[in-house]
Amino acid sequence: MTVELTELDNGMIVATDRLEHVQSVALGAWVDVGARNETPEINGISHMLEHMAFKGTRKRTALQISEEIEAVGGQMNAYTSRENTAYYCKVLREDQALAIDVIADILQNSTLDEKELERERQVILQEIGQANDTPDDIVFDYFQETALPNQALGRSILGSPENVSSLSRDDLFDFMSRRYSAKRMVFSASGNVNHNEVVDMVATKFTNLPTHEDHDMEKLRYEGGQRIENRDLEQAHVIFGLPTVPYADDAFYDVQVFNMLLGGGMSSRLFQEIREKRGLVYSVYSFSSHYVDGGLFSIYAGTGPDDLGELMPVMCDELKRATVDLTEEEVNRARAQLKAMVVMGMESNSARCETLARQIQVHGGPQTIPEIMEKIEAVDLKRVIAAGEALISGKPTVTALGPVARMPEYDTLVDRLRA
Repeated sequence: MTVELTELDNGMIVATDRLEHVQSVALGAWVDVGARNETPEINGISHMLEHMAFKGTRKRTALQISEEIEAVGGQMNAYTSRENTAYYCKVLREDQALAIDVIADILQNSTLDEKELERERQVILQEIGQANDTPDDIVFDYFQETALPNQALGRSILGSPENVSSLSRDDLFDFMSRRYSAKRMVFSASGNVNHNEVVDMVATKFTNLPTHEDHDMEKLRYEGGQRIENRDLEQAHVIFGLPTVPYADDAFYDVQVFNMLLGGGMSSRLFQEIREKRGLVYSVYSFSSHYVDGGLFSIYAGTGPDDLGELMPVMCDELKRATVDLTEEEVNRARAQLKAMVVMGMESNSARCETLARQIQVHGGPQTIPEIMEKIEAVDLKRVIAAGEALISGKPTVTALGPVARMPEYDTLVDRLRA
């Protein structure tokens, strides 16, 4: 692996990860702007802008954008998260100039056509409706809003139907001109690339970006609590969560190892106790979401209405027990799983491209696989227990959606965790 970085005159970082054995190139622009940069009045605008970027520029129609990439067998997509928005392609090496040109075009020359905006507005409203009809999706939005209320990080990435219906072309242009500056972007490429060639192409194409910095955002404020909604469903979907550390915290990998042994696989404590031993669920797992200034550690499960009363106390018991009787064997296995996930994930140049961009945005520079392996290997039993103890000392967030008549009281679950 050969990673090289160059900062352009406009402030954009160009990063490449050369892999000589492949014939493809994954590349794209990662913009350090997402849903947490939105005010309540324009919540959902980052996601709408991501959609609209593909709907025509001053030199390409929406159809031409997709046709030109697909005519060379390439793939193009984008996504919006709470802290960034990404626009990326995967093409053969000989077509990387085309891919860079198209991405530069949609980020600098989008017309945001009024007719296209009205059509795409309806598409996003359909997307919101689909999410609202998918309980194991919408319960995650409920959890985020309950854990982080009255702030951008707690609001839906998709936005509300009211906002999506009212956002204007001028709103989109204003947000893009203020937020999509060169200094907030990393252009990342991984595969059979030459760093200097990529730098030259990006520098030539990205000449019309703002260079100011307008990146104010609210600081994460965790509150926690409970939100329970009764719906006529076959299963109750529940999330039990707690505050945790940000990306760059020294305890980040301690939390990752704890997560792996608690609910990260079929050998995990939650899976073995709740599914294999008790048969209370089909799906149960833990996960963590990290941001630049905080994070959330969570457990998800879906269960029948008659089993909810047993599930939630057992979930609390397993979370607490994992801070009491962990073994070296469990920690070793969790470390091995985590290391394998990192290594196997880096076998894809698309994953490497994204990882490189996010490392630069979060840590200020790339982290090599040996560096990451060293950090994981340094996590021992004592550190994992400390990470678990720090988690259960926080105020829980509990959300549930479905047939929830047997849901235990919030205070009962807190007492169970603290006992």
